[in-house]
Amino acid sequence: MSDMMKKTGLFGLVAVLILLTGFMQSWNTALQILNMGLISAIMALGVNLQWGFAGLFNVGVMGFVALGGLATVLVSTRPIPEAWSAGGFGILLGLVLGAATIVAAILAYTRMAKGKGRTLAMLVILVGGFFLYRWVFDPAVGAVEAINPASQGNIGGLGLPVLLAWPVGGLLAAGGAWVIGKTALGLRSDYLAIATLGIAEIIIAVMKNEDWLARGVKNVIGLPRPVPYEVDLQASPAFVERATSLGLDATTASTLWVKLLYAALFTVVLLILLWMTQRALHSPWGRMMRAIRDNEVAAEAMGKNVTRRHLQVFILGSAICGIAGAMMTTLDGQLTPGTYQPLRFTFLIWVMVIVGGSGNNIGAVLGGFLIWFLWVQVEPLGQWLMQLITMGMAEDSALKAHLLDSTAHMRLLTMGLVLLLVLRFSPRGLIPEK
Repeated sequence: MSDMMKKTGLFGLVAVLILLTGFMQSWNTALQILNMGLISAIMALGVNLQWGFAGLFNVGVMGFVALGGLATVLVSTRPIPEAWSAGGFGILLGLVLGAATIVAAILAYTRMAKGKGRTLAMLVILVGGFFLYRWVFDPAVGAVEAINPASQGNIGGLGLPVLLAWPVGGLLAAGGAWVIGKTALGLRSDYLAIATLGIAEIIIAVMKNEDWLARGVKNVIGLPRPVPYEVDLQASPAFVERATSLGLDATTASTLWVKLLYAALFTVVLLILLWMTQRALHSPWGRMMRAIRDNEVAAEAMGKNVTRRHLQVFILGSAICGIAGAMMTTLDGQLTPGTYQPLRFTFLIWVMVIVGGSGNNIGAVLGGFLIWFLWVQVEPLGQWLMQLITMGMAEDSALKAHLLDSTAHMRLLTMGLVLLLVLRFSPRGLIPEK
């Protein structure tokens, strides 16, 4: 079987599975799987850029996804004038003072001679700057969070079109990746994994606890959308007439149309990113990155700055994850920091990359679609399978009750089983790197 036939067959299989979901369950479910599959494929591209191109073991993916979601709130929601007049500018001043303290400490460390004087200067700068920062920042935060806390209590955003939040999400994640990379990329791969996981937890903890920023665990709901609202479509006589001519009621037709529009937008973004990553893969830069991945010592001996190149690819991969995070928050219409679970969903994205084919962009996209489909559908299919198995058992059977209760764990069991099978029979993934 040729490489093209294999790729076509695998993607055709995924398409058939989604179509079967539409025919046998509902088209709403099928389109929801498609949309989240597109977003998952973009996340897998970002991780593949880091791991497949450069061998960087990043376990903090959810932190960058969360930064993308935060960008959606900061860009698209309307500013809250009362919050800004109460303490918004004080918060900005406090943040500037905190950043200035860090910069001043770095300058003192780099420009002063080693000794007690440098240590004392850094201590004075850090301690004094910290208390000054808290003196300005804390009252401003309290004033902002006191403004209508039941529905607001935050500074709001810029009120710009939500589509602008997607590239801004990438930039915000790239900025976070630069800070993390400057401190963590000198670590060995296992320590890098621990560092990125810890930093992702810190990012999510900040989003949960800083209510002035995005309401914390109170969540931000009703985010602007790049597509029409279903109620507006249902109120349009022309749309209702077209839906009726297709044999659909207005409610179902409006829901399907909105999901199709989202799918079109997500497909455009995925195709652009796939084209760019493919160009990067086959460019001299891509060949250099793979050479560094395969043998860092040899690449460094040839004059390549390994740490700098690692930082480049780490920033690029994180930016792609940030774009995906902004898209996911836009699709949900709300920001819920409590749902960002680094270990659980980072594991899922890594399974997508490994199953699809590490180092192969097309394989990462395939893994994104296939693993997300299984993640969504395994539990209802497992419920049906367990009901079929236990059909002949007595209603009060303890074994029957245990098997039916176990369907909730079918997702993780299936992910592990799929991963084991692929690693056994196709260790380089379904579409391996050439």
